[in-house]
Amino acid sequence: MKRFLLVLACIGFGLLVIWGSLFLYFVFLPLGPIFAIGSILAVFRYKRPSWFIAAFVLVALAYAFYPARADRDWRVDQAVTAESTIEGDTLRIKNIRNFRYRTVDNSTPAYYDAEFDLRELESLWYIVEPFSTWQGAAHTFVTFGFKGDRYFGVSIELRKEKGEDFSAIRGAFKQYELVYIVGDERDLIGLRLNARKHDVYLYPIRATADERRKLLVDMLNRSNALAKEPEYYHTLASSCTTNIVGHINRIWPGRVPFSFKTLFPGYADELAYELGLIDTALPFEEARGRHRIAAEKVAESADFSSRIRSINK
Repeated sequence: MKRFLLVLACIGFGLLVIWGSLFLYFVFLPLGPIFAIGSILAVFRYKRPSWFIAAFVLVALAYAFYPARADRDWRVDQAVTAESTIEGDTLRIKNIRNFRYRTVDNSTPAYYDAEFDLRELESLWYIVEPFSTWQGAAHTFVTFGFKGDRYFGVSIELRKEKGEDFSAIRGAFKQYELVYIVGDERDLIGLRLNARKHDVYLYPIRATADERRKLLVDMLNRSNALAKEPEYYHTLASSCTTNIVGHINRIWPGRVPFSFKTLFPGYADELAYELGLIDTALPFEEARGRHRIAAEKVAESADFSSRIRSINK
């Protein structure tokens, strides 16, 4: 038993050292190896675990109070965020993103303002964009459809500075802020289809008019709040999918239970299907094929939203 407990203690010590070292490394590179070497010496050379505990507490406090910022030198496509206001049934959104992409890094920036009648909110759609050979890696977001074939999406993303790339490890150590991008479907979906050349899965979601409205309002309220009080993205705890789940469960408490499929978004459509959220009577694999939009089949046409919904019918 003593040996077992000793093994557990060593594993726990190792995990804490790795976590603390990585956080310090990303914040200020020299501090990472200093903390790692110092921790090992304190425990194994000098037999002073209390030194390590004190140092780790300081690192944990630094992590807890490491401030998110809204004034960094953001990538062009994430520099401007939307502002929304609601008066009665009238929704006004300023700065809906509407870029045109020649490549991922070569685009023509554009935004527009729009007004919507919330009584005309007719549909809710769930989008899954796999971006890796490993099935668990994907981006997810939602779009809302209004009467007259008017659509826009809300994509919850990590906010990158110019020159930054995505790293799942960095994303767990407060290296990216969180941003809600409100964009035209031709931008949000077209970027993934035409510039990134990824497949996209577009699923209709079962929801009442009241549920659709509450979800939209909740997401836009959070978008507004982040503009005033920025927060950090986290690869597992505050990602695209876990934030969508958070919104859903605030509206329908317990509707989406905890599952590894929310931590690995490539499986999120499978979970949504199992929970009866996707509006289909087809078996899952057949439904997935039916709702797949192939990149080579869709151009940036004026009727983009209509085309992507009719392409597999």
